[in-house]
Amino acid sequence: MAAKNYFLAFLLVAVAAFLVWWFALRPSPMRMSGAEGPPIVRVEVPELSGDALSGEALFNRNCASCHGVNAAGRDGVAPPLVHVIYEPNHHGDAAFQLAAQRGVRAHHWPFGDMPPVEGVDPGEIDQIVSYVRTLQRANGIH
Repeated sequence: MAAKNYFLAFLLVAVAAFLVWWFALRPSPMRMSGAEGPPIVRVEVPELSGDALSGEALFNRNCASCHGVNAAGRDGVAPPLVHVIYEPNHHGDAAFQLAAQRGVRAHHWPFGDMPPVEGVDPGEIDQIVSYVRTLQRANGIH
C-alpha cells in the first residue's frame, strides 16, 4: 500500500513539473515578424561571388525574415548567424543543414525554438551556408 502511495505522489509531482514546464518555462517558437527586430550585430559585407552570391538570395528569401539582413539577427526575433557561436568549429555546416531541415531547440539564445524551414533543399542550404561563412570570415569569425 505504501509503494502505491509513493508512486501516486511521484506521478503527481511529475505531472505538475511537466505542466509548469509546458505552460511557463518552455521556449516559444521564434517569432516571424513584428515591430521588434533591429539588427543585433553590425556586419561588414564583402564582395560576393559564386555560391555565396546565390546563397545571399536564398538567405534573403528564406532566412532574413528572422535572422535579419546579412545574418545580423533581429532583436526580439532571432539570433545573428555572424557570431562566434556559429563559427565552423562550434556549429559545422551539417548543423545548418539539420537546423533548416528539422528545426532547433533553443539552447544559446532566449528567442525560443527555431521551426524547420520549409521548401529549401540541401543544395540550397549549402549555398546559404556558403553565404553565411563568407560573411563570418569577412567579420573575423573563422
